[in-house]
Amino acid sequence: MQTSSNDLTVAVNRFGLGAKPGELASVHDPRAWLNAQIAHGSDDGNAFAGLPGSLDYLRDEARLVATRRVFKQGDRGRRAYMFGAVPPATGNGQANAAELKRALEPYRREERKDLLAEAAARYRVATVTDTPFVERLVHFWSNHFAVSVDKRPARLFAAPMEREAIRPHVAGRFADMLLAVETHPAMLLYLDNVRSVGPDSRLGRRIAMRLARKGDRDKGSAGGLNENLGREAMELHTVGVDGGYTQADVTEFSRALTGWSIPFPRDFANDRQPDSAFAFRANAHEPGARRVMGRTFPEEGFEQGKAILEFLARQPATAKHLSLKLAQHFVSDDPPRSLVDRLVKSYLQHDTDLAAVYRTLIASPEAWEPDARKFRTPQDFVIAALRAGQIELDDNPQPALALLANLGEPVFDPRSPAGFTDDSANWVDPDALWKRVQAAEALSARVAQGDPPLAWARDVLGPRLDDDTAQAIRRAESTRQAHATLFACPAFQWRA
Repeated sequence: MQTSSNDLTVAVNRFGLGAKPGELASVHDPRAWLNAQIAHGSDDGNAFAGLPGSLDYLRDEARLVATRRVFKQGDRGRRAYMFGAVPPATGNGQANAAELKRALEPYRREERKDLLAEAAARYRVATVTDTPFVERLVHFWSNHFAVSVDKRPARLFAAPMEREAIRPHVAGRFADMLLAVETHPAMLLYLDNVRSVGPDSRLGRRIAMRLARKGDRDKGSAGGLNENLGREAMELHTVGVDGGYTQADVTEFSRALTGWSIPFPRDFANDRQPDSAFAFRANAHEPGARRVMGRTFPEEGFEQGKAILEFLARQPATAKHLSLKLAQHFVSDDPPRSLVDRLVKSYLQHDTDLAAVYRTLIASPEAWEPDARKFRTPQDFVIAALRAGQIELDDNPQPALALLANLGEPVFDPRSPAGFTDDSANWVDPDALWKRVQAAEALSARVAQGDPPLAWARDVLGPRLDDDTAQAIRRAESTRQAHATLFACPAFQWRA
């Protein structure tokens, strides 16, 4: 098959993250280039080496909790255990608060450093990777399983979830990715499952007895079941809002998920340290069989919830929900039905294998149509500019993070379990476009490219460089203005 210039730009922009200088010229067979990336998998190299894992973050949280307890209880021995010599509580409320703030500052400082290091690593990989299709898929699934850092308990875990639960499974089975995500501290904390207690579990009954003794008006009802994870796992992560489930299914599934938790601070306060960031607490698990969407799952502790997730992953409704989202992301907001049906068939025939679905997407002619295009989200736009300009983040991602926040897509902060919208119309309005012009000017100041601006523009945009943009670049009063012109031009705003 003869390669067209349209196919080259589609592969690098619609499937990828935008062209690095020289990338368009290096791609000789666009479909083979994309398929090779699937076979290669996530290209993170050593970018994340040295970053703490989720278990490390949980251990640090345990130290924070213990330090707070020290100041509350005035226990000098435990203070010394956590942070070394800590001055004793004075009895003065204001003074004690100041001392606590000073004692916690090392933790807060380390947290800020870790959050910046996580962001720097993420966008550094996106800027330099030679497998941009796979990196786009990592970001796609991370947004599908959205966790917002505006919820304080989940703040430290959104980035680790992407590299611990998404990256290893991005070209594997969706069922395996689903389990990795739903058992990750980020999701368990964000959707409050760590607080979910089965009313008839051993813990639930003890809570009920305690409340009853205190004259609780609910006469001993534990009231500990939380349905957030069960609901979102069905509505957003698997079968979708029209997937045929009922409220009773949500409740039953949520009962099966009771006991899915994380190591608590007390688990780190002895010689037997946890070896996993996931913990199944059998004493909080609701006993009994569960019936979800017409199928009964016997009581098997943790395995019960796992079996339900596997069942949901294999549902035709899940195949349709995921296939539609993929087609909307890579092709258009209103993708052809024929394409979606083809992806659904591949998903079901290959037992949720995502690599097979991606290969089907690549082989589908609808994905390569010249009139299929997507408006770049703020993250797409910033990453494309970083790649085109070979802008190095080093260990200072703050300027890029500030741009993302100003453009409306702050990193890991969609403020909703539904994630950031993928609908082009939501990113196109006069104020948003003006902010992009401002962002283009800010990004142009950091471009590392040394080629003449027009040659650089041809290298990055290829046949998508239109005459008006080329003329504007020629007439630019400075190299920086020429770079800003390319970043702000219409052709750079669309993944076409």
